[in-house]
Amino acid sequence: MFEQIASTAWIAFLFLLTIPINALHLDIPATMHPDPICIRDFTNEGQLVVLHVHSDGSVGDGQKLSLFVRDSHGNEFRNKKDFAGDIKVAFTAPSTSSFDICFENVAQSQGRSMFRSVELDTEIGSEARDWNLISANEKLKPIEVELRKIEELTDEIVDELAYLKNREERLRDTNESTNSRVRNFSILIIVILACLGTWQVNYLRNFFKAKHII
Repeated sequence: MFEQIASTAWIAFLFLLTIPINALHLDIPATMHPDPICIRDFTNEGQLVVLHVHSDGSVGDGQKLSLFVRDSHGNEFRNKKDFAGDIKVAFTAPSTSSFDICFENVAQSQGRSMFRSVELDTEIGSEARDWNLISANEKLKPIEVELRKIEELTDEIVDELAYLKNREERLRDTNESTNSRVRNFSILIIVILACLGTWQVNYLRNFFKAKHII
């Protein structure tokens, strides 16, 4: 019974992996001094990232829509100002980190309310690969292509779990090191206070004896 349930859950999981995900839709208002609207995602070192961006409107319609993509280490992968239509951004992550996809829409004049509609589709890892080209080059059948996709997705999940495990181990080591330092510091403070208290008692005793009080 348990094996049947596990098999059914695994099939459902693989089915969810193969379901296409719709692009993210954003309506970005145009203002004279806009704040960037950013979408954050995460990638592992060496993974391919492909961004498909589509904007309505046209250049010169009274608003300047800009795009910039950079990671948490300050690496900038794309900076496109005053664009409309389709843009494709592709890069390989130099390290394991998060990256931001930011849009900024500047109004050229005050008055009527304007905005740009943007469609953003993000593909990372195996999703970003050109499977049609791979299928043609390696002469793979459709089912073989799907199995390759699932295999690479599974490898990415295993790598992600390994990264999370290593990160948890580093955090645990840091926590244990911090606890050890705090304990040693507390013991040192107790010893210093005990020594200081003993010195004060002896000082006061000698002082009172010198004054013939005791």
